[in-house]
Amino acid sequence: MLNLNGITVRLGGRTILDRATASLPTGARVGLIGRNGAGKTTLMKAITGQHDPDDGAVEMPRATKMGYLAQEAPSGTSTPFETVLAADLERAALLDEEEHTADHHRIGEIHERLMAIDAHAAPARAARILVGLGFDEEAQHQPLDSFSGGWKMRVALAALLFSEPDLLLLDEPSNHLDLEATLWLESFLKGYRATMVVISHERDLLNNVVDHILHLEGGKCTLYVGGYDAFEMQRAERMAQLASARVAQENQRNKLQDYIAKNSARASTAKQAQSRMKALARMQPIAEMASDPTLAFEFPSPNELKPPLVTLDMAAVGYTEGKPILQRLNLRIDPDDRLALLGRNGNGKTTMARLLAAQLPAMEGSMSASGKMRVGYFTQYQVEELDGTDTPLEHMTRQMKGASPAAVRGQLGRFGFSGAKATTLVGKLSGGEKARLALALITRDAPHMLILDEPTNHLDVDAREALVQALNDYEGAVILVSHDRHMLELTADRLVLVDSGTATEYSGSLDDYVDMILGKNQPKVAKVDKKGDRKAAAAARERDQLLRAAVKVAEGEMAKLTAERSAIERAMFDPAIAEPHHARLSMTDLMKLRASVAERLEAAEVKWVQASEGLEVAA
Repeated sequence: MLNLNGITVRLGGRTILDRATASLPTGARVGLIGRNGAGKTTLMKAITGQHDPDDGAVEMPRATKMGYLAQEAPSGTSTPFETVLAADLERAALLDEEEHTADHHRIGEIHERLMAIDAHAAPARAARILVGLGFDEEAQHQPLDSFSGGWKMRVALAALLFSEPDLLLLDEPSNHLDLEATLWLESFLKGYRATMVVISHERDLLNNVVDHILHLEGGKCTLYVGGYDAFEMQRAERMAQLASARVAQENQRNKLQDYIAKNSARASTAKQAQSRMKALARMQPIAEMASDPTLAFEFPSPNELKPPLVTLDMAAVGYTEGKPILQRLNLRIDPDDRLALLGRNGNGKTTMARLLAAQLPAMEGSMSASGKMRVGYFTQYQVEELDGTDTPLEHMTRQMKGASPAAVRGQLGRFGFSGAKATTLVGKLSGGEKARLALALITRDAPHMLILDEPTNHLDVDAREALVQALNDYEGAVILVSHDRHMLELTADRLVLVDSGTATEYSGSLDDYVDMILGKNQPKVAKVDKKGDRKAAAAARERDQLLRAAVKVAEGEMAKLTAERSAIERAMFDPAIAEPHHARLSMTDLMKLRASVAERLEAAEVKWVQASEGLEVAA
């Protein structure tokens, strides 16, 4: 049980959390949501002890092992594999102690504990997590400093997941992931058995993974049961109840005021009027559900151009002369197209986007584009490069040289920067507000085509919905790279898969693509003639014989290795009954031998399972 008891946190003279209270059940999967700037990260840091509350307390069982994914990347010469393994602090400490102690009794205790925590399987588990997050075997053994910040954050996430804390705290874990890694993360979190609190704006993750929503608004917490869709339904009902209560209260207030006005001056009713004045003074207004009038996205409509906007004909593109990253590119984009680029990070989606934005030339083939076409290209780098000492108004004025002040403010207003917001220092804006400003800047000249590379990072759920609506209202073409399935489903009507050094139209739906990534699609078996049937039957018989032989060999190997492992363990815990060849070995050598046998046993079990499953499928 995690209890938040009246947590109050003030930062810079401003109250961020105001007596926030909630009780999270043990084993709950909680999605912590709220508008940008509501205090989600502040609350999570209060839970971890990084922020001392000005009032209230966080209560949890004393022995709770806590793990927190901050938005800070690891660095150095260590490899991702080494970094992840080191995250299991107990295992690392035991191995270090084993290496430096000469106490044989203590060595035995260490080995017993290492076996209890399944330490020999740790390398394989670390590798599986890294693979799921996009690191192939070669990448797992490269120095951390050879990776970008986004890939370093994946290492931090992998290390945290590997450590298996009792209380898992994640702050926007999918921000640096592609769609494929996001799908793997969802699958992993579904199977996580401990208590989890995750800050996320991903509708799919909030619906597929969590079973509670902790909504932070106005400094206070409200806990809802269910995923995000259930939260929205419950919240809508609550809004309706509050609206009804406000109407009833306003009617009561009007009656009290009317009575006071009519009866205050009359001696016979003065006391009753005075009593009603006190009741009116004590009446607390029922607050409306918070809304943000500055939340806005409105892309200016471009003038019409004849199709096509862009045509690629056997084009190739890359960064080094003679070494294309993508080739054999054939694509046509019309003014009304809504196109999503799919594929793992590193496959070339950004390279493809830069080609379409004319930031990279075609190395081979041709790319034809309308000479009058204007392109708005959004990347996270533009958000990061905003000058924090300038205001949105100053940024936009520089970009819209020669435009009137009214036109400059009008463009800012389309994206929620009106009034005082336009003159707020960029350094004081939230991540979502900076993203909105970047979108305002790239669309200042009403582009005919928008290319958006991960535009939803740091946008809260409501802001994402506003962006989806704006994109659907926009009258130009849209090229979208995003790990947000909800946005892709509502926006894109064409899918292009960037993979294996090229980009091709994907004929299936987004659900088909998700199924393919998760391995659910099964190939269809084509019909064959009778001669082919006979050949297939013979091949099946031969295959079945081989599978039965493989099962028999694996079973024999498993029995042999299981007996060998038992003999080693007897030698480790009672040398008096050890086999002679084991009795001559040191405890360290026995431990290494057991680990080797365990790995071979695991490999044999895998072979047995594969062969057995093959027989079941054949049957």
